[in-house]
Amino acid sequence: MTSTTAPTVQVRVTAVLQKLTGGQKTIEASGATVAEVFSDIERRFPGFRAQMYGEDGRLHRFVNIYLNDEDIRYTGGPATALKAGDVLDILPALAGGAR
Repeated sequence: MTSTTAPTVQVRVTAVLQKLTGGQKTIEASGATVAEVFSDIERRFPGFRAQMYGEDGRLHRFVNIYLNDEDIRYTGGPATALKAGDVLDILPALAGGAR
């Protein structure tokens, strides 16, 4: 463990996840990586992690996560490093179709 404080970032979530965040569209969370931020959010909003990860421990394919408008799939996934002031957008993919 390092003695430095993990950066605080803004996390913007869609309506689906707002059910878990008490209706908040934007929350602040701390962590040196995307995965650490998700753990921080899970501590405050139980059930959040299950929306991000499958039982295999990998990010769901249908969840799109952007760090400052860049898809984290191309920046290191959950291990992507964060700095203070970063913005994460979490966008579950939507499927269309008739009922």
